[in-house]
Amino acid sequence: MYFLNPPQVRELARFTTMPERFRTRTKSVWADANRAGRPTDSFLEGPVFDRHGNLYVTDIPFGRIFRIDAAGEWTLVAEYDGEPNGMKFLDDATLLITDYKNGLMQLDVASGQVRGFLERRNSERFRGVNDLVFDSAGNLYFTDQGQTGLHDPTGRVYRLRPSGQLDLLLDNVPSPNGVCLSPDETVLYLAVTRGNCVWRVPLLPDGSVAKVGQFFTSCGPSGPDGLAADSQGRLVVANPGLGYVWVLNARAEPVWVLRGPEGASTTNVAFGGPGNTRLFVTDSTHGDVLYADLEAPGLPIHRRSAKPAT
Repeated sequence: MYFLNPPQVRELARFTTMPERFRTRTKSVWADANRAGRPTDSFLEGPVFDRHGNLYVTDIPFGRIFRIDAAGEWTLVAEYDGEPNGMKFLDDATLLITDYKNGLMQLDVASGQVRGFLERRNSERFRGVNDLVFDSAGNLYFTDQGQTGLHDPTGRVYRLRPSGQLDLLLDNVPSPNGVCLSPDETVLYLAVTRGNCVWRVPLLPDGSVAKVGQFFTSCGPSGPDGLAADSQGRLVVANPGLGYVWVLNARAEPVWVLRGPEGASTTNVAFGGPGNTRLFVTDSTHGDVLYADLEAPGLPIHRRSAKPAT
């Protein structure tokens, strides 16, 4: 890649690491398929903050949800038969989870109870849902990635309306992963991991999409994963294959490269901390949560308290 103005490079610092008591030594079906059978004691994803400043993360292969307080202390909230990935709050008491194994699930954070939210579409299982985002009207956008890639570009992006209507927006994506919205909510940004890029998906007033284009192109063995946006309209892109987090301006030019430690797999991002200007990053290789302080706050993360029709 060539840039007129080279990006500034900043090292990510460690906020906290998974305590040894939570590291799991058993094998998992998920790790056998997605980590080539390599020993995997955890795989962190899905960072999201509650209103009290606690950070929630998922552990995909072992079906666990953790809460991390402002001091970096970990609490196991739930452990169940699933493969949880992305998360957003439905309301103060309930997390909505994209579960690769089970579809959309909901978690009562007080009791740790996990139950179904939208497990199937027209009686058909999803391929493997991955990440999600709400807009200010309560529409939910989520990705259905499965094992798609350049060999099988059939990954999907859905919109679930507050009424319960489920719209298929895209069905031709080679590995749809993280999603986030532009500040004015007219554009959905979509991480396309196996295509090593980020797509720009215009959202039209009639609910359709058109003129979907490639916004950013990365490199390396594994492409963009989790996404976030800040109040200046900059796009934050976790790139696990490089161990980087890109901070892109409106022209998709990197202004910052946030670099993890050697061997890091920087899978996902969330803004938090005082002023919402601290970016937290899951490092799935090491079971760490990293961070960097940025100049602009992240966009508010919307919720929806109403449940969809079933």
